[in-house]
Amino acid sequence: MLTIERDYSLLGHNTFGIDVRTFAFVEYHSEEELSEAAAMLRDGRLPSPWLHIGGGSNLLFTKDWPGTVLHSRITGLEVLHSDADTVTVRVGSGVVWDDFVGECVDRGWYGAENLSGIPGEAGAAAVQNIGAYGVEASDLIAEVDTMDMADGTVRVFQAADCGYGYRRSIFKQLENKRYVVTSVTLRLGLKVRYNLEYKALSTFFKGNMLEVSLSLVREAVLSIRDSKLPDPAVQGSAGSFFTNPVVPVAKLQELQRQWPDIPYYAQVDGTGVKLSAGWLIEQCGWKGRSIGRAGVYPKQALVLVNLGGASGREISALATAVRTSVRDKFGVELHPEVNIF
Repeated sequence: MLTIERDYSLLGHNTFGIDVRTFAFVEYHSEEELSEAAAMLRDGRLPSPWLHIGGGSNLLFTKDWPGTVLHSRITGLEVLHSDADTVTVRVGSGVVWDDFVGECVDRGWYGAENLSGIPGEAGAAAVQNIGAYGVEASDLIAEVDTMDMADGTVRVFQAADCGYGYRRSIFKQLENKRYVVTSVTLRLGLKVRYNLEYKALSTFFKGNMLEVSLSLVREAVLSIRDSKLPDPAVQGSAGSFFTNPVVPVAKLQELQRQWPDIPYYAQVDGTGVKLSAGWLIEQCGWKGRSIGRAGVYPKQALVLVNLGGASGREISALATAVRTSVRDKFGVELHPEVNIF
């Protein structure tokens, strides 16, 4: 049945470790229970506005939430189809993403291993189009099952209709936020295939190609992530705070005249080039610096951290200061990957 808590602390539901409260907190375990919650929101038995969260690894709360926070407890992994080359599986939106990746590795399913260690849940992975080390969730997603909270109807989105791009999907657009993801269908490979082109991975495996395995790739990714990112259980953060900015080639050429070694990555769709937000921030002198109880992580300038007892507003103020520095120095606008409320 639905779990409903009133005047509930969200401290344990955001990796920044911000202690804010919500008027109501609702957890559901099935589509039927989510439909019940949607009806309660429509008729006023639950307070509006509503917000759906996953593992809280992409959130920054600057104040209490004045309505209802929803969270999925839909679990399970179901094999829908398999052939000689691929396996198609459906995973519940409340499944911890890294647990799913670990299951893929254990079963010999190829494709998700580069996404090891990313915090959060499967439903949020489909909304955010998470990515790391040369792979994005959209490379694997076949379908996304959702519920329209406006009327409780179920809608299945094919991957081609999800508007996927770099950290982008239609589910992040205001007019589509009424859709709540209930499960995600993904297609994994059954034949040996690795994606080791990303520099950190290619360096890790240089000279060791005969030893490559799914489990070793997963271990490598986890090791690389641990070397650059803080453990949220030890120091509050949301991983990468900003997306890497995409700029026109002309802007890159302008920047190269002053900074010839500026790192960049060509966009596959030809829309421009992607710059390294971490490099830009570091050039502005922010790496390892802090403002009060909010800081920029010493090992990775793209990560903002709670140094202990910081409020969401303090972290947001630091993010604004970082963005201003990058804009003033490079004429490039940084955009938060983290959702700020």
